[in-house]
Amino acid sequence: MAAARPAEAVPLGSLRLAPGAADDEPLGADLLHEAKQPRKPISQAQIERVVSRAVGSVGLIFALQTYPAMTGQLDRLRPGLGIALTTLIFTVLGVAILATWLKRFIRITSGLFAVVYLVALIAWPMMLISPDSVLDGKPWLWYLCTVATSCAAVSFPLWWAMIYTILAPLAYGIVRVSPAGGGAEPMLGFLDAFYAILLGQVVLIIITMLRQATAAVDTAQTTALGTYAAAVRQHATEVERVQVDSIVHDSVLAALLSAAAAATPKAAELASTMAQDAITRLTEAGSVPAGDDSLVPFTRLKAEIRAIATRFEEPIEFIDCDAEDLGLPGYASEALVAATGQAIVNSIQHAGTAGEPVVRSVRMNSNLLGGCTIEIVDSGIGFDPAAVPSERLGLRISIQERVATAGGSVQVRSAPGQGTSILIEWPVTESVDDA
Repeated sequence: MAAARPAEAVPLGSLRLAPGAADDEPLGADLLHEAKQPRKPISQAQIERVVSRAVGSVGLIFALQTYPAMTGQLDRLRPGLGIALTTLIFTVLGVAILATWLKRFIRITSGLFAVVYLVALIAWPMMLISPDSVLDGKPWLWYLCTVATSCAAVSFPLWWAMIYTILAPLAYGIVRVSPAGGGAEPMLGFLDAFYAILLGQVVLIIITMLRQATAAVDTAQTTALGTYAAAVRQHATEVERVQVDSIVHDSVLAALLSAAAAATPKAAELASTMAQDAITRLTEAGSVPAGDDSLVPFTRLKAEIRAIATRFEEPIEFIDCDAEDLGLPGYASEALVAATGQAIVNSIQHAGTAGEPVVRSVRMNSNLLGGCTIEIVDSGIGFDPAAVPSERLGLRISIQERVATAGGSVQVRSAPGQGTSILIEWPVTESVDDA
């Protein structure tokens, strides 16, 4: 059975979010045939990428700053261990910086640099040719201390990163007061270590706060999307209920009533036709509909409504316009045809009075929004729309809710003794809403 509107062309089982989708990709399938869900405004993956690139950029700047100091102390390093560790530090740092821009192996390379840097700090005296001689100035490793603590904040879990941002500066402070580190005063070594610890902790706090904030945003948005998907499922279920109620009333019940009241050969033939239609609709309702956005010509819609009217013996006047270029979506056309047919059936079954002929007409016209209006009018006994029992499905389900589900509206004007007018409009216009 064709869906009542594009939203219901999606099977209920397909309305689920893709749990493994990347944070920077659109989430899941498009719900309700709308545009895909917008990417997350702040996602943890995006923050990780921004932070890692910032650390990589800082690392590049500090590496360039370190290079002159390193070359100035190159003659003090051992040709074996000293040169090897120096080459290894700059190589790993270069790979880590490159990884932040390639967005691959960021945690591994950053963590590896932090480990290599700490090993070089501990092994610094052994890197020098004369460990007991006093080094002129600071060891060049000082300039990379902040880079190492930042890489640890990016790569390591929180507690391990906290330990590293304290341990690495302390190791440098110990080296700084030794002859291999320049033989600085203990207070100067303490201040250098304290400065490095403070800066490393600040970077770690900023990164941690950003991670926690984006994690909260991602959680809230995931919850909102879950709520949205649940609402979509509930809406689709309600629409299916309306469709089933419409089938039961329009096709099954109407066919049974027509068969029970068939007193003439034409009435029996009509009852047989209605029974075949009911079986067809029930069969179609059992299959999963496919989305169909094709347009149905207005002329075809008029022809289908005329075909419904010709099944009855009562004369019906048709007043329509020529709108050859007008086309309606399939779901809207189906809803309008079914609702109009039900309005005609209701008029024939309930509008007649004893001995008085009823004048019936169907007026079909186009509107300025690219849609149409259909008005079914009779001069019958009329009724009070507010007094219709809730268990009567013909007007409420088969006409009003069906058209509303397709994006249209229905106005019922009737009063006892004054006939009935049912105006069906698709799509909804302000004039109908204000009426």
